[in-house]
Amino acid sequence: MRALLLENLHPLASTILRDAGFEIETRSGALSEDDLIDALEGVDLLGIRSKTDVTERVLAARGDLTAIGAFCIGVNQIDLPAATRRGIAVFNAPFSNTRSVVELAIADIIALARRLTVRDKALHDGVWDKSAAGSHEVRGRTLGIVGYGNIGSQLSVVAEMLGMKVFFYDTDDKLALGNATRCGSLAELLDNVETVTLHVDGRQGNAGIFGREQIAMMKPRSIFLNLSRGFLVDYEALAEGIASGHVAGAAVDVFPDEPRNRGDHFDSPLRGLDNVILTPHVGGSTEEAQEDIGRFVGAKLRDYVQHGVTSLSVNLPTLTPERAEPAQRIAHLHANTPGVLARANQVLADAEVNIERQVLGTRGECGYVVTDVGAPMSEDALAKLAAMEETVRLRTV
Repeated sequence: MRALLLENLHPLASTILRDAGFEIETRSGALSEDDLIDALEGVDLLGIRSKTDVTERVLAARGDLTAIGAFCIGVNQIDLPAATRRGIAVFNAPFSNTRSVVELAIADIIALARRLTVRDKALHDGVWDKSAAGSHEVRGRTLGIVGYGNIGSQLSVVAEMLGMKVFFYDTDDKLALGNATRCGSLAELLDNVETVTLHVDGRQGNAGIFGREQIAMMKPRSIFLNLSRGFLVDYEALAEGIASGHVAGAAVDVFPDEPRNRGDHFDSPLRGLDNVILTPHVGGSTEEAQEDIGRFVGAKLRDYVQHGVTSLSVNLPTLTPERAEPAQRIAHLHANTPGVLARANQVLADAEVNIERQVLGTRGECGYVVTDVGAPMSEDALAKLAAMEETVRLRTV
């Protein structure tokens, strides 16, 4: 089997898959839609980060892919419904780089509160400007976290340890950690805090959630961070807020249109503004995080191919079946319709195949059953399973 790994994934991912018997091809940058279609010919596994878009068109052309690994947190760059319809498993790393993002957020908050970028620039320009004006401790300040998931909640704990008072807003009902205060609306949060940081997911419904109206609602001289998704924020409005002095500073790690490759030209209305920290989508890019992501997602891809395990899959029912030895394992993805399991098992019964172990999971319109049988099935019996109207994909592992 072949694996194509893009966007400078950690070498540990290649090692894990190569040790599992995969032929590995790596490329340093992201690929366009047409180039990706060409590169995926004969490929079983695809590994990407955030810059490669796996669209409906790509999946329609290369629907024989077995699985996709997103070596990052977000999966909005992958058309998940299209992948699910074709029985292509998708895995990501929802926890591996949370600490890296949290540490960058804390570093940005402290740097902006102390106006370190301004002090740094003055010295590089040869100007000694020692002053406490506009420089603040973060202890005792209020932090508003928009999105209280894996990153937002961990940031909440670390910020409290620094002496900050934390408020958060999330559309889901999330348990407050420590002394954090839940807000019933974004407006309520903005009315209470001096520092605002976004940590929401990439669903399309979140596009543009922080625009001119929300920036105007921020307290005068507040600090703003976006280490989440570029399309959440109106950066023209943010630049105006900074230029007018209403926003005291900002740190931005994500942008609506990001260059595909290292060294490409970058532009933004935020460039050149005082007390603005711009970083090239490196929130999760620490050596520790990338190694952990390479290990985590690489192992998920290996275990799915070799054993049919879908633990923490983004789009398929979660199954962690035990191995019954000796046995052949049949992994059957199918439409979640009444009676499909009975019909599949009738095929096995007609073939006089004994079921040693079987586990079924469903997720929306998708069903997934893993069956261990006592002896290898005939090609004819496997063909009958594959020919079932409900079958999306059939694999033996």
